[in-house]
Amino acid sequence: MSDDVWKRDEVESPCTKVCVIHPETRLCTGCYRSIDEITGWGRRTAEERRAIMAELPGRASLLTKRRGGRAARIKRRAEG
Repeated sequence: MSDDVWKRDEVESPCTKVCVIHPETRLCTGCYRSIDEITGWGRRTAEERRAIMAELPGRASLLTKRRGGRAARIKRRAEG
């Protein structure tokens, strides 16, 4: 039996299985896609997927690291 049946000519998903949406940019911190891009990935054409994939590396700089979240804010208030 040939493995050709399982080969598909599609742009693969950039998903890294780290699905956390950044609160300000609304981008996934794992793959840098928007929620709309993630949910609509399976319905997009190969050209649309390639265009999104080309934009992803530039989106990494849009995400800022969070500094401690709620616990850090409480600690800063207690110290101040």
